[in-house]
Amino acid sequence: MFPERTIDSRPEWPDTSLMAPSSPQSQARPLPDALREAQDRYIATWSQMGSAWGISRTMAEVHALLYITGDALCTDEVMDRLEISRGSASMSLRALLEWGVITRTHKRGDRKEYFLAEQDVWAMFRAIVRERMKREVDPMLASLFEIRDMTGGMGTIAKDHNDRLDQLLLFFEVMQMFGQRFISPTGEGLQAAADILSKSDA
Repeated sequence: MFPERTIDSRPEWPDTSLMAPSSPQSQARPLPDALREAQDRYIATWSQMGSAWGISRTMAEVHALLYITGDALCTDEVMDRLEISRGSASMSLRALLEWGVITRTHKRGDRKEYFLAEQDVWAMFRAIVRERMKREVDPMLASLFEIRDMTGGMGTIAKDHNDRLDQLLLFFEVMQMFGQRFISPTGEGLQAAADILSKSDA
C-alpha cells in the first residue's frame, strides 16, 4: 500500500522528493508545553481505544505519536518520547508496517530508518478495517460455514439450529460486502454513505 522510500544513490542528483519531510517542529526549538501536553493526551486516548479494539497499547501509542506529530521518527526517537524499550518500539513499528498504516523512509546522510504515519484519515481507517477483516471476520466466517456444513444433511431435527446459523451467516456476509466496499482503493462505498448521512442531517 505504501512502498518503502529509498534515497537516490547518485550523489550528483539526489532526489529530494524521496527524503523524509522535516517539519519546523522536528528541527528547531522544543515543543511548547501546551502542544506537548495535547499530543500526550491524544496518544493516551488513542492507546485506550486501541486496547478496546484488541490492539496492543504500545502499538497504538507508537501509531498515535507518528500520526499526531506528522514527523518522520526513528526508533530511538520513538523510544525516548514514549519511554519504551527498543524491543517494544521495534515490534510495534514492525506490526504497524504490516497493517499498512505507516511506511519507512530515510533522511539524507543518515543511515537510520525513519517511519511516517499515513496522514489521510480515510486511507488509515481503510488499512485498519482491511487488517481486522483479514484477522477476525474472514476466519470466523469460514468457521461458521464449516459448522453449518456439519448439520446440513440432518433435516428437520436440526432446522432451528441451521436457521440460526443461516441468519448469522447472512449478517456477516452483508458486513463483509460493506467492508470490501470500504477497503477498496478509493473507499467510495463508505465515503458515499457518509455524504448521504451528512446531507440527511442538513
